Amino acid sequence: MKKFFKRAKRSFFRVLYSKIGRRLPQSEQSKIAKKIRYWMASNFIEKCGVNVNFEHGARFDPTVQIGDNSGMGIDCSIGGVTYIGNNVMMGPQCIMYSYSNAHDRIDIPMNMQGFEKETPIHIGDDVWIGSRVTILPGVNVGSHVIIGAGAVVTKDIPDYAIVGGVPAKVIRMRNEGKG
Repeated sequence: MKKFFKRAKRSFFRVLYSKIGRRLPQSEQSKIAKKIRYWMASNFIEKCGVNVNFEHGARFDPTVQIGDNSGMGIDCSIGGVTYIGNNVMMGPQCIMYSYSNAHDRIDIPMNMQGFEKETPIHIGDDVWIGSRVTILPGVNVGSHVIIGAGAVVTKDIPDYAIVGGVPAKVIRMRNEGKG
């Protein structure tokens, strides 16, 4: 019976967030809207740290886990199992999906093949994700990373890297020459 009520509570807050929460004004326009979105989202996602900002229009699955002082950008879309560390900044319109359509067989149309096996996305601590970044399934983003706007991240990114481009490549390391 306890599991039933927990599931019902999570479902209620998920619907509440999708119908009302993500339509509230941006956080810089209304501090109360920011608090309401946090209250709704933290009651249905897998794990939610403190001082997390869920921005206007952000969409995400209940399987998301997000650490302290992090945020989901305006109109971002996060689908599937995604682990977001502490102190992660995310620009507007970022896309992250931990699953993709299957396309291995050539004897059946792709739209009839279903999905590939889900592979979670991991984002480390102290990461800055620029506007309109796309992160593909199974990618691990290290800590202290900067991802330039518009990048498409197809492979793992090491700690302290600055990456950009399509596909994203390391431009330089933030810790080079630092003592």
